[in-house]
Parts: sequence; C-alpha cells; structure tokens
Amino acid sequence: MPNLERFVIEQSAPGERMDVFLRRRYPAMSRMAIQRLIEEGFIRVDGRRIKPTHTPRAGETVEVEWPEARPAAVRPEPIPLEVLYEDDHLVVVNKPPGLVVHPAAGHESQTLVNALLHHCAGRLSGIGGVSRPGIVHRLDKDTSGVMVVAKTDTAHLGLARQFAARQVAKVYHALVCGTVLHDQGSIRAAIARHPSHRKCMAVCEERGREALTDYRVLERLPDATLVEARLHTGRTHQVRVHFQYMGHPLVGDLVYGRRANRRLAERYGFDPPRQMLHATQLTVVHPATGEPMTWEAPWPHDFDETLRRLRAGPVIT
Repeated sequence: MPNLERFVIEQSAPGERMDVFLRRRYPAMSRMAIQRLIEEGFIRVDGRRIKPTHTPRAGETVEVEWPEARPAAVRPEPIPLEVLYEDDHLVVVNKPPGLVVHPAAGHESQTLVNALLHHCAGRLSGIGGVSRPGIVHRLDKDTSGVMVVAKTDTAHLGLARQFAARQVAKVYHALVCGTVLHDQGSIRAAIARHPSHRKCMAVCEERGREALTDYRVLERLPDATLVEARLHTGRTHQVRVHFQYMGHPLVGDLVYGRRANRRLAERYGFDPPRQMLHATQLTVVHPATGEPMTWEAPWPHDFDETLRRLRAGPVIT
C-alpha cells in the first residue's frame, strides 16, 4: 500500500483536537497511537508538523505517512482458533467467550492477538500498533462471536473506513432478563462513560454519543427473552447498556444487571458463566475485491446450555 495518504478537511471542527478528529477517521487506531504519529511527524497539516491539540480547519490538507510496521512485541502462542474464513487479506474467526482480544495490563498473553500471530505467522496489519496488529474492531472478553481481522494495511484501512461510516452490518443474539413486551423495536439512547464508575458506560443524552440498536424477539421464556439486536452504531457495551436501559439487562451480566441476575439465579439454581451475548453475523465489503461478504458464527456451548436451562423453567417457584 502507499505509505502516504492525503485528504482535505471538508468542515472545520472548532473546539476539537486533531487527535480526536483522526480517531474518528481511523477507529482501528488508539488515540495514543495517533498522538505518537503526530508527535513523531508522521501526520502533518499543509506540509508542516502540528501538535495533537491542533484544531481541524476546513480546507487544510492532512498527510498521514504510515510508518513501516515494527516487529510485534507480543509473542505468538498456539491457542486454538475457529476460523470461519481466510484469504490473503483478512481472517475471520469465531471468538470464544473468555478470550481477551489484545494484550493490556493484566492480560499480557493468552489473547486473540497472540493466537492470530501464531496462526498467521506474524502476517498481520501493523496499523493498530505492536499490541493490536490486525485488530479493526473488538468484542468484550466475555462476548463471543464473529470478528474480522486485517492481514494487510490496505485491508485494515478499508475495513476501518467501513466501520467508521457505519457500513458494516452487525447482528447479535442475546438472552435478556424478563419478558420483552414488543416483538420488535428500536433503542435510540446516547451512551457516555459512567460519571462515577469509569469502567462502565451509561445512557446520557447530555454528553453521550449517538447510539442506535434495533431488536426483535426470537423467543420468550418464563423469565427471560432471546433477542436479536442489529447495531447501527458501535459504542462500547452498546447492547448491554441499551437493554439495561430498557429494564432488561443481559442474563449473566453482573456489571449492568446484578440484581436481576441474582433473582434469576435464585429461581433457576444456577449462575451463567458470563453475559449471554454473541456476535452471530457480520457483513462487510471485502476491501480487496469489493464484494459484500457475510459470515455467521454458531452459538458457543455455554449460550446453548443457558438457553436450555431457561427453557426448562424455574426450579424454585
């Protein structure tokens, strides 16, 4: 791929920083990685070096020089992967529950990235940085399902643009507490960082970012509902927060639905091992061929087993 990318800013963004502006354009990159590229002179405006705090102005030409990918500091590990599709440009996997996507504090190994480095023999896009090679989007540790990973920088940029432009179709299956009354509906509620619990998100119309989830009921159970959710935005914890907002937190989600899950556990005599959320389907346009592609991932065993237990009805009435 060309090492240099240029684009013209179409609209000024007063009050916004350049690193935040570019984070929206390149969502696969962390803000820290963008700041590092700016500070090292790889990102310039009208040919001159800037600071991350530079205000984007209409008509400015932004140059992004992608540096050669450094060898990953993360070690390959022979962790089994369920590969749904693979070619020279990307690999699609069914991520199991409990697997962290990329190394971070407390999870320096045994991550999806470690597994991918082994599976792909190190041939992954370097744009995400040494700790996130190939990673274009993420699933929570305890969320399972379809993930697409870029093997080349060209594929990485192409996929990242689709995610940023909301051109990716994302379908999830979830078990939620209680009976969802309407057969289908939409949840439009802005999401922001929780004001006091910094690892959590919350609905906040004043300072939140737009979030839209469509849903339909697949099956009603005695004390829970199996739903399908289609995400039109990609906010952190979006499905979990939106269904909590509806009064139906996810089964097994002790972060957003501890009280409801405590009642469920008392009636059914078991505790689900995680939040029952599975990314069942993903549709993107292939970044090299331009063809739409859809992949589906079957439910993992714990999702099936939890559904079976809930279908059987409560043991304590």
